[in-house]
Amino acid sequence: MSPKKSEEKNKANQSPDIAMGDKHFRAPDELLQAQMLANTLDTAVKIPIIGIPVGLDFLIGLIPVVGDASMMLVSLRIVHLGRKLGVPKQTQTAMLRNIAIDFGLGFVPIIGDIVDLFYKANQKNVRLIERWWIQENKAQVDALAKQKLLEWEQKQD
Repeated sequence: MSPKKSEEKNKANQSPDIAMGDKHFRAPDELLQAQMLANTLDTAVKIPIIGIPVGLDFLIGLIPVVGDASMMLVSLRIVHLGRKLGVPKQTQTAMLRNIAIDFGLGFVPIIGDIVDLFYKANQKNVRLIERWWIQENKAQVDALAKQKLLEWEQKQD
């Protein structure tokens, strides 16, 4: 294990007291990068009039074959970021399945493009990573939420 990964794992496995002493407890950079990438790919802009959010995945996916293939490769970056965080194989498999469905639907002319408006594989994959990360860091997240609530309550008095 690289020194950087070891350091990240140690940060992720801190007790709530240590995490609370560290005012910088937050989601890891890999998760934040995955969130930004998923937003860019799936919901970067809204289609005027109908207001449906789309991203590069939909727009570039309109280019037959090449568009869908290139967006699939970019989507795999989110899986890679999850793997770097230590997401379990079962979750990685679910993420790959979401990408395969998105890629497969893209080959169906017109219908695939319409379905791509609503099937946001990258957003689904980030939600899988987020759910896993919250479970792994529940004690720290709960402790930080409790601290923030106490701070807020003190300001209200």
